[in-house]
Amino acid sequence: MEPVILRTERLELSLPRESDVDAIFEACQDAGIQRYTPVPVPYERQHAESFVRQVPKDWEAGRHVTWAIRENGTLIGTIGLYRMEGDGNGEIGFWMAPASRGGGRLREAANAVIDWGFASDGVDLSRIEWRAVVGNVASARVASALGFHFEGTLRQALSNAKYRDDGWIAALLRSDDRMPQPWPVLDS
Repeated sequence: MEPVILRTERLELSLPRESDVDAIFEACQDAGIQRYTPVPVPYERQHAESFVRQVPKDWEAGRHVTWAIRENGTLIGTIGLYRMEGDGNGEIGFWMAPASRGGGRLREAANAVIDWGFASDGVDLSRIEWRAVVGNVASARVASALGFHFEGTLRQALSNAKYRDDGWIAALLRSDDRMPQPWPVLDS
């Protein structure tokens, strides 16, 4: 699969590049990113360099596709569709640099990725899942606002370099109206 550039009103989503390594390395020092995403811990500069080299290979294989989220040319996060096995399913994943959180940028980027994920000239998915470590309320709020339907808790289903955690799971179907959804884990 060839990499695709997506554009929104404020953002460009494109391949991470060598010039992004410092920004990726700095962002991945954030305790929240290390706790709630599968990045290596501790996160070293070589991990960012490897990530930038791996993303084009993942696009070529078509199983995982990742974009750098840029605002005014500066990397502010990453987002992607993962675990696309050819069965019409995929999983959205993302992180935002701490200074860029808020302001709706992540929702804006995610909507572009979801549109492309469901489009027949994109990857033509039927279902996009979202998963997060139980307690990652910020990510859950974004997914809820995007219209994902909360489906439950997966026991000990998520692991990263340091933890094995229970995970929340939600999904968005191509046929869903994408209106914000109430979630029991956010109502309390």
